Amino acid sequence: MSADAGASPRVAVLDYGSGNVHSAVKALAAAGATVELTRDPRAVQDADGLLVPGVGAFDAVMQQLRAVRGDELIDRRLAGGRPVLGICVGLQVMFERGIERGQETEGLDQWPGTVRELRAPVLPHMGWNTVSAPEDSKLFAGIADERFYFVHSNAATEWSIEGRTAATKPRVTWSEHGERFIAAVENGPLCATQFHPEKSGEAGIQLLRNWIATF
Repeated sequence: MSADAGASPRVAVLDYGSGNVHSAVKALAAAGATVELTRDPRAVQDADGLLVPGVGAFDAVMQQLRAVRGDELIDRRLAGGRPVLGICVGLQVMFERGIERGQETEGLDQWPGTVRELRAPVLPHMGWNTVSAPEDSKLFAGIADERFYFVHSNAATEWSIEGRTAATKPRVTWSEHGERFIAAVENGPLCATQFHPEKSGEAGIQLLRNWIATF
């Protein structure tokens, strides 16, 4: 269900203990959304969009998500074709697994693949970087040449959905720090960015506007 004509789209920010929620709430409001920070299952399901923030370690984020049944809430929304946007570790946990400091943790398994430490001379990858987005990207419409703010050491560096079906072909955006890594994915109702739109100035706000426009 889309937002009512003339009404601001309603976006729920999943409140499960992640540290960057308030800046995400402010950025979504600046992008034109009515925002609620919540873990209430009904509010999460009924919102036009759900934002899943994420900072810190892959394992810690997965534990926090499962503690509030966030994995089930995300899966239920996606099964119904309801928009979800993951940010930073909120992107990483959408993959099958993460490996951090030798510890392997199961992710949400929305996408195949493993998140691991980047092979780069300096970590974390912190600061502004360019991206390479597909021409038909909706998230990056009008902002493909902008820079976005990254803070991470781990990333997904390969993309494959062989053996899985999708209503539309996923759009994958790449960036580079030591090696090429996935900067964003647009896959039906599920989108995610490795960078932080809420810390990326006007370009980040526009990306959130672009996401909201897909509802």
